[in-house]
Amino acid sequence: MPIENEIKLRIADPDDGRRRIAGIGYGVVHGRLHEMNVVCDTADGAVRQAGQLLRVRTAGEKNTITLKGPARAGAHKTREETEFTASDAGAALHVFEQLGFRPVFRYEKYRTEYSRAGEPGVITLDETPIGCFLELEGPADWVDRTAGMLGFGGSDYIKDSYGALYLQYCRAKGTRPTDMTF
Repeated sequence: MPIENEIKLRIADPDDGRRRIAGIGYGVVHGRLHEMNVVCDTADGAVRQAGQLLRVRTAGEKNTITLKGPARAGAHKTREETEFTASDAGAALHVFEQLGFRPVFRYEKYRTEYSRAGEPGVITLDETPIGCFLELEGPADWVDRTAGMLGFGGSDYIKDSYGALYLQYCRAKGTRPTDMTF
């Protein structure tokens, strides 16, 4: 199965991210696109308790079903990831509900994807309701080298999911968590 290796980096705003990314010679490969993500779990939270994630993502016209395995120990968030496309996100959610996996959390973001010829990883600029982040996904040595070129070090690495970051945000603001939407 494919292995995902990634980190997030908090940035001030989209302009800060674009400036940093352009400064190291990366260009846009997928323009800014709205994403709606629906996380599914059993009524007793078995998927989350196992450290896994079951998600239905709609980005433009594309619907992607993702199952992520438990994270492995290390400097980056590394875990097994299985993805496939579906023609109808609503139908996929219906099938999951019939199997006992109901929507438990929705989050949205605007994502722009960047790459550079000859490089094995991808940088994404994510604009979310709780702030802006760069996400670096690729081999560990590329992630560390690229983070350094962008002006970040290991202490800046965020391995938390957007769901976990949203819960931290709500605790800090003293608000009740719901869905992370604009």
